[in-house]
Amino acid sequence: MLNPEIQKNLIAEGRNFIKSFSASPYDNFVSDQQLKLPQPPLVKAPMTEQALPLPRNFEDLDLRQDFIALLTERRSSRVYTQQPISLLQLSFMLWATQGIKDIRGKSYATLRTVPSGGARHGFETYLLVQHVEGLQPGAYHYLPLGHQLEFLHAVEDLPAAISLSLEGQSWASKASVVFYWSFLPYRCEWRYGIWAHRVALIDAGHVGQNLYLACAALGLGTCAIAAFDLAVCDALFGLDGEEEFTVYASPVGTISPADQKSEKAFYQFVEDEGL
Repeated sequence: MLNPEIQKNLIAEGRNFIKSFSASPYDNFVSDQQLKLPQPPLVKAPMTEQALPLPRNFEDLDLRQDFIALLTERRSSRVYTQQPISLLQLSFMLWATQGIKDIRGKSYATLRTVPSGGARHGFETYLLVQHVEGLQPGAYHYLPLGHQLEFLHAVEDLPAAISLSLEGQSWASKASVVFYWSFLPYRCEWRYGIWAHRVALIDAGHVGQNLYLACAALGLGTCAIAAFDLAVCDALFGLDGEEEFTVYASPVGTISPADQKSEKAFYQFVEDEGL
C-alpha cells in the first residue's frame, strides 16, 4: 500500500495534469498538422494474415429498441453465467464501439459509431476471446476498415491470463470475451499536440458507453475497468508501451437476473461501513 503522503502527492499531480490542458501557457504551440507533416494512418495495419470477415446482418439480432429502457438498464455486471455468445453479437459490439460508417477525403478521417475530437479516433481494439461461437479462444485484434477480426495467438490458461491482466479481478475471468483498448498517442497528437491527451480522456468514455449500451440492447453484461496491469496487457497484444499502450478494458458476458443478488453483495461493504 502506498504511503499516504506519497499517494496524496500523486493525486495532486494528476489533478494538475488535467488542469494544465485547460489553462496551458503554450499559446504559440504549432501542431504537426499545421506544419503540414504527414498524417499518421487512420487505423493500425493488420498484424497477421489471419483476418476473419465479421457478419453484418444486425437486423437478425434480438435487440432491445426502447432507448429509455436501455439507459435504465445500463449497469455494470460482474457476475457471468459463462455461456457462449454468438459471433454476430460480438460483431455488433465491435461495430457499436469502433465501427466505421464513412471516410472523409481519400484518407483524411473516419466517421465512426462513436464521436472523437477532430475525428482522430486514437484507439485500437483487442480481445481475449473465451466463449464465442465459431472463434478459437485466444487473442484477437479488430480491423475496423474491413470490419474484420484477426487472430493473433493462442493464450495458455485464458482465465488466469485475464485475471492477471486485470490486477487479480478474478470475476472477470468468467467473461465470454474481454475488450482491451489501446491508445496510439500520435494519431491525436498530430492535430492536437500537447492537448491531445485531454481529448483522449473524453473519447475513451464515448467508446466505453457505447459498449454498455450495446450490451444492454443484447441482454449481455459488461463492466468497464481502469485497474489493469499495463505491462501484462501490452505484452498480451504485442504493444510497445510507448507508441501504443493499453488504456481501458471491459469484460463482456452472459448474465442472469437471478445473479443480481450477487451483484448487490459486491456492494455489501457500503452497508457494513455505513457509507
